Amino acid sequence: MVLHEAAAAVDWVMDKSLVLGYTKIGPAVRRAWWPSDPAPGALTGRHVLVTGASGGLGLATARGLARLGAAVHLTGRDAGRLEDARTRLLDERPRAEVTTHVADVSDLAATAEFGRRLSREVPHLHAVVHNAGVMPPKRTTTPEGHELTLATHVLGPHVLTYGLRAALAGGRVVVVTSGGAYGQRLDVEDPEYTRGDYSGVTAYARTKRMQLVMTELWARDLAADGIRVHSMHPGWADTPGVTDSLPRFAALTGPLLRDADSGADTAVWLTATGDPIGTGGFWHDRRRRSTHYAPVGVETPEQVARLWDYVREVTGVPAAQLGTDVPGAT
Repeated sequence: MVLHEAAAAVDWVMDKSLVLGYTKIGPAVRRAWWPSDPAPGALTGRHVLVTGASGGLGLATARGLARLGAAVHLTGRDAGRLEDARTRLLDERPRAEVTTHVADVSDLAATAEFGRRLSREVPHLHAVVHNAGVMPPKRTTTPEGHELTLATHVLGPHVLTYGLRAALAGGRVVVVTSGGAYGQRLDVEDPEYTRGDYSGVTAYARTKRMQLVMTELWARDLAADGIRVHSMHPGWADTPGVTDSLPRFAALTGPLLRDADSGADTAVWLTATGDPIGTGGFWHDRRRRSTHYAPVGVETPEQVARLWDYVREVTGVPAAQLGTDVPGAT
């Protein structure tokens, strides 16, 4: 979408100021020029999977998708919280089709099996929204030996995306990332964060930077199947992910935080819009954004290739082939 020159200038200033763009001020102003809402019933008869959907942005995303007629599939680690989320969705829309799946995306073997099972149950999947996220206070490893944020935000979504590849043909992948990615460079020397003093906030931002790179790699690799891949960030939303993990930040910004539905808006829009939006984009408030706050610290082609090789090596998906480099590279 091409904005009028004045609107584009205002939008740019809001985006770079953070406070104006990331808080509830952002959508309040940007609605004047952002793309139209998806048509009512745009997702009727279509199945969409949302990971980490038992609360916060995931539940809000599922709610937005259900309002558009989607049959929504919710994943989470806690069966009780998932059932509560399902009940809340059905209270609002009693005729909605809501299915829950207990699944931990950080468990790569179990995620691979879940992908195979869901592909049998839902052979035509319109979209998967990768929303599951964690911010551990100390370095934690999964039973398979991977640092938890890396497994949850990068490795597990990679396994699930490729496990659903056949079912997603012609569909979409949406990655819920974070503006925190702007604060970190791509680290391919120590992807498991084994060196230095561990910080959950840093680990979160590091893996969100990886998500931006993986989005572009998936977009190139999955284009042959007609699968469009995009990432988005929700701004600063009043969700447990912010209030529980960043209490001081939440206390300072509380009056300006978006609600969860506003934070989830672009994920819902990317899933449902009929607009020609291409593939491989990074979005916020229904507009493509730069993957770097400023043109510094941009990852090199060699670093991108190393991340792609690392993720394929540790997940075994897709099988590495001699002579294969970054997808789409010539």
